[in-house]
Amino acid sequence: MVDAQPLALVRIPDRRGSGTRCELRMPDPSANPYLALAVQLAAGLDGIEQKLTPPDPVNKNIFTMSFRERRRFRIDELPRDLHEALDMLEKDDVIRDALGSHIYERFVEAKREGVAGVHRAGERMELDRYLGQY
Repeated sequence: MVDAQPLALVRIPDRRGSGTRCELRMPDPSANPYLALAVQLAAGLDGIEQKLTPPDPVNKNIFTMSFRERRRFRIDELPRDLHEALDMLEKDDVIRDALGSHIYERFVEAKREGVAGVHRAGERMELDRYLGQY
């Protein structure tokens, strides 16, 4: 099995001083920006309410680390595909509450239907469905 490549969701570049910044490396440009912002804010507020503290920084190139090294630093991989992402989403009450039950349920339903359609029809369906749109 090939290791999934880790991806830093939040990154703080090495440069410090007045140019220091924090990069939130999501959402994907195809995301609805209003829903994405609502979820990001809800997650941040939940972290504050739960008094969560960020882990210690990892000042190493995570892309060159072995799976075992990443485990030692508790660096998790992002979901590998939409199916895995939806499985994780369904376990997250913070996101469900942020979106509200109606939007949340329709979103998951639509995405699950899309995953099932891709599996049923294969690559050809993806080309027919998306190539003309973009």
